[in-house]
Amino acid sequence: MYLLLARGFFWRVSRLLGPQSSAVAAAAGRSVIAVVPARNEADGIGRAAGSLLAQTLAAPIHVIVIDDGSTDGTAAEARKAGEAAGAGGRLTVLHGTSPAPGWTGKLWAMSQGVAAALARNPDFLLLTDADIEYAPGEVAALIAKAEAEHLDLVSLMVRLSTATLAERCLIPAFVFFFLKLYPPAWIASPRSQVAGAAGGCMLIRPKALARAGGLTAIRGCIIDDCALAHAVKSSGGRIWLGLARRTRSLRVYGSFAEIGAMISRTAFNQLRHSYLLLAATLFGLFAVYLAPPLLLLARDPAMMGLGALAWLLMTACYLPMVRFYGVRSAYALLLPAVALFYAAATVHSAAQYAAGQGGKWKGRAQDVR
Repeated sequence: MYLLLARGFFWRVSRLLGPQSSAVAAAAGRSVIAVVPARNEADGIGRAAGSLLAQTLAAPIHVIVIDDGSTDGTAAEARKAGEAAGAGGRLTVLHGTSPAPGWTGKLWAMSQGVAAALARNPDFLLLTDADIEYAPGEVAALIAKAEAEHLDLVSLMVRLSTATLAERCLIPAFVFFFLKLYPPAWIASPRSQVAGAAGGCMLIRPKALARAGGLTAIRGCIIDDCALAHAVKSSGGRIWLGLARRTRSLRVYGSFAEIGAMISRTAFNQLRHSYLLLAATLFGLFAVYLAPPLLLLARDPAMMGLGALAWLLMTACYLPMVRFYGVRSAYALLLPAVALFYAAATVHSAAQYAAGQGGKWKGRAQDVR
């Protein structure tokens, strides 16, 4: 009942949708530069960069791709996209240097792109991933929202792929759990300390970034998007997070193991490497998601009834997200099993950290003690 009624109605998907791309009047005259760190993203960087260059703005968008030590021709594919769009002059490819001590690889690459972007004095920076394909008019709509509501950081959780069985089972829950941890209504409220963002798409005012201490303030953070949101909000900025209607991720997870690795990479870091918080998290997952179906095995009719009611309520809470992703409604009944999978991935994350291995991404160890 708490999650359903007192957690900022995080599950009300219809209330969380991003701005319509038609409402772009307030974006007129505003300049934006997209900063795209890319490491071995040859398969998707062309479509990602092309979708950015195709955005309709009064001041055409400029795209800066930082090739972060790629070995697969990422830089060449980015340049091809600029040429194909007839916008080679609006695309800059930088060859990033090795991370400085204390910096994560992604943030170091991003910082080089931000430095180059700020030299052009844009009104906004768009910090985005190399596997995001933007819907037409999306950037203008985000600028319009930021201007109309005087926001300093506007972020979209882009639509993730549900092409495979593993994705259909687990990806809607990934977004559901993220919004439960960071309710968008609380993120937007100045009265709440909750701050969160989705790193795939973050539109930020340069002045707000500077006031928050720049990327230097979060240089060692693995979960850099939420760290940036917290820095902006703590420094007096106003932030907002929503769900993208059409802008989407090009990354496909073909198996349950791949999604498990994605969760495990940052889960224990999210718990601040605390085994006490790990135990509390596992207890919470069991009590909220696993106990209800287990109560159906009890011989006490009252316990069975309460278990059934709790399962029904969690399914009702989860169903809007399942429908938003175009997955069959029956998948909403699998939330207890999905929660068990996420619990196992979290335990694996802690075990990897204890073994001194940490999470790995693109060949780099990210969270090693």
